Amino acid sequence: MPLVTQIGLPTIVRVKDGALDRLGLYLNRAKFGRVVVIQSDGLVDALPRRARRSLQQHGVDAVDWLDAADISLQSAVDQFSRLPGRVSAIVGLGGGRALDVAKYVASLGRLPYFAVPTSLSNDGFCSPQSSLLVDGKRRSLPATIPYGLVIDTAVCREAPLALTLSGVGDLVAKFTAVRDWKLAFHACGEPVDDFAALLSDGSVHAFMSHPKHDASGMRLLATALMMNGIAMVMCGSSRPASGSEHLISHALDQICKRPKLHGLQVGVASYLISRLQGENDDLIDRLFRATGFWEAIASDPFCKSEWLKAVRIAPTIKPSFYTILSSRDVLPEVEKMVDTDPQLARCIV
Repeated sequence: MPLVTQIGLPTIVRVKDGALDRLGLYLNRAKFGRVVVIQSDGLVDALPRRARRSLQQHGVDAVDWLDAADISLQSAVDQFSRLPGRVSAIVGLGGGRALDVAKYVASLGRLPYFAVPTSLSNDGFCSPQSSLLVDGKRRSLPATIPYGLVIDTAVCREAPLALTLSGVGDLVAKFTAVRDWKLAFHACGEPVDDFAALLSDGSVHAFMSHPKHDASGMRLLATALMMNGIAMVMCGSSRPASGSEHLISHALDQICKRPKLHGLQVGVASYLISRLQGENDDLIDRLFRATGFWEAIASDPFCKSEWLKAVRIAPTIKPSFYTILSSRDVLPEVEKMVDTDPQLARCIV
């Protein structure tokens, strides 16, 4: 008899305008009456106020309400150790840091986790990892994906545009990540989960059908980023969503005097890598033009010397992780590309 693998998937998914004001209803329906909320430090007051009102209206008791000011592993462990008794679920409200902390606390407590992102800056809200500080360095630690996803598309539209563009940049990385995965198969025999790769790739095309900053566009972007997280869960690897473009971004985080949003770095790196891979650069360029991504980057460009250094050290970030950067010395190609490609030339100066 063949081995059957079961994976955890979100049970409750609400992606629509006004979803935040129905959070209490969703928790009440699922019989989660005592919750701990972990929110982003400095979150706009109106958002937690709306969440509190919704919980109160539907009889859900928020037995503790915490700020995720510290995103270290030790802080998350401390928050877990101080959880009140008989808590039925953990709710993460806000940006990626709060969601990472809440997700990890829920994993430690083996409690259902509800993710309530207030922006769509990356795919982390539904990924099977939490990005926390360990000895001062960001590390991706295993964590369970959300039991519930509550995404208010109106709230996400009101978030700073740079956050949404960051989500777009993280999304297009799926093109280059899947291609790197297939290169690893041919070079090293690394197995490829075809369905996970197809799910991740298809999510980008779904958003490309309507890449607008409106309710439909936010719903498509949120759903696409969610599918990327599920693709990672399906294959037990970050391969469907992360490849050489993420290695470059991690290197930038280490060396840049002023690192930028993860998805902005990843987006530009994805276009650069797609040029090296020889496919999908036209699709990425078209999407970046449609969303205003290129204009946003060009208004505050990256440093050329930092990018060339990042490309050089990126393969050392995860030496056993085969990508296009492992196949050859790409630095001369990248240096020429940065000087001659019309988009890269104004975004990396």
